[in-house]
Amino acid sequence: MTTLITGGAGYIGSHMAHCLVRAGEKVVVLDNLTTGFGWALPAEAQLVVGDVADAGLVGRLLADQAIEAVIHFAGSVIVPESVSDPLKYYRNNTSASRSLIEACVTAGVDKFIFSSTAAVYGDPLSVPVPEDAPLVPLSPYGMSKLMTELMLKDVSAAHDFRYTALRYFNVAGADPQGATGQSTPQATHLIKVACETALGQRPQMSLFGSDYDTVDGTAVRDYIHVSDLVEAHRLALLRLRDGGASAVMNCGYGEGYSVRQVIETVKAVSGIDFKVEEAPRRAGDSPKVVADSARARQELGWQPKYNDLELIVRHAFAWEEKLKARRVNSLQEG
Repeated sequence: MTTLITGGAGYIGSHMAHCLVRAGEKVVVLDNLTTGFGWALPAEAQLVVGDVADAGLVGRLLADQAIEAVIHFAGSVIVPESVSDPLKYYRNNTSASRSLIEACVTAGVDKFIFSSTAAVYGDPLSVPVPEDAPLVPLSPYGMSKLMTELMLKDVSAAHDFRYTALRYFNVAGADPQGATGQSTPQATHLIKVACETALGQRPQMSLFGSDYDTVDGTAVRDYIHVSDLVEAHRLALLRLRDGGASAVMNCGYGEGYSVRQVIETVKAVSGIDFKVEEAPRRAGDSPKVVADSARARQELGWQPKYNDLELIVRHAFAWEEKLKARRVNSLQEG
């Protein structure tokens, strides 16, 4: 049985590839390498360079590789960019996903795991937020993901096709074994930005919004370690193989930390007091989003191992140090 991971050379996708390979699974990765890196993949994973929206390529790949299931990560993920360039997000996230889903139905691939987001909730009425909360995205990013969820629901009702949509909260950290991490240049993930600033990769960092109705005026998020997240995907794959019905599940810890708390944790872990500049709120950001993950724990038997902000930061910082050394070595060799 072979699993296709789209966007598998990216941040979460590369962790997924390592997770499945370590579990003895056969993996094929489809990635156009615009934000991903082939070197982040395990040697056992086969990399096909191409676009998920290329229906001909995807169709051949599903047939030639005897793909049994698809885990779909490919897409664009920056909330402020989605506000300024919404058509990019409806193309990369919604239209491309539609093409992929159609290819799966045509090829008879009946198991599909989708990388969704807590952004579908917008500004939740209650926290922690359950899966049946109102879906009112504040950004084209959140809306593009919600539209894909709706397509999956309709396709599942019409065809022999089952899916699991996992709504991520704030993914952070890096592989505890140091195999991969968040490597995309100019990434906007808070913990990565703070770690880069601590290591002198950025002269300073911005804190967006200090007047929210939260514990210290800054936005509160549920930070989930990337290794716990990909383990939820592996368990979702096993559930679908066992005949599990289509489902939507949150992936978070149910605990929130403010932006200031995260920054102070990075300073404590790194031992470096870097410059932080307060800036206005960003369009599309919610004040507070924390997961109710009871469904994933119950349905998947998911038991997170890395629910500790300091540990998440330590793994992220260690990866940034490794990336910095990699850049220095490549410059010296060049």
